[in-house]
Amino acid sequence: MQPEAVIFDIGNVLIEWQPERFYDRVIGVERRRAMFAEVDLHGMNEKVDLGGHFTKTIYETAEAYPAWHDEIRMWHDRWIELASPAIDHSLRLMKALQARGVPVFSLTNFGVESYDFAATHYPFLRDFDRDFISGHLKMTKPDPALYAHVETTSGLSGAQLIFADDRADNIAVAAGRGWQTHLFDGPQGWADRLVAAGLLTKAQAA
Repeated sequence: MQPEAVIFDIGNVLIEWQPERFYDRVIGVERRRAMFAEVDLHGMNEKVDLGGHFTKTIYETAEAYPAWHDEIRMWHDRWIELASPAIDHSLRLMKALQARGVPVFSLTNFGVESYDFAATHYPFLRDFDRDFISGHLKMTKPDPALYAHVETTSGLSGAQLIFADDRADNIAVAAGRGWQTHLFDGPQGWADRLVAAGLLTKAQAA
């Protein structure tokens, strides 16, 4: 069946999210590897995604690792450089869907304050028809309860929804609930999937 709403992950679907790439550029590959081996930076970020305060969580982690204090604080102080650039073709797809009257939702692991900050640089983050942001909901993908919340709140479920995410574990839970899914590995594949679903023409998906 043709989906009734389209759900976008944000990191690596609408905005590139590559912290390692940022640190490789700023402190070098070897130092980055050493820091990531000693400090669970992605675990720190998970706390933010679950609703922990953006500044407090990162700064407290920096204080706990004096040898990496300045580098850890970059996760906060230079955050927009970690979350960049926007993936322009994906953004065009979002706008094309909405121009056709197709509701577009976000479903993202994202902190409260970090999302608000990102929206000052990427205004399109305020343009979703519905937002499902983990920091506000206090649960992250791939927790099935988060997907159930999307269904309950939107009144849509199963094949009425089509969802793009760059992580296979997040996609697997959605597929298990009967959602139509797309494992994102670039905007052209997502464009082709939306055309195949009958939501956009090839011209609209360009």
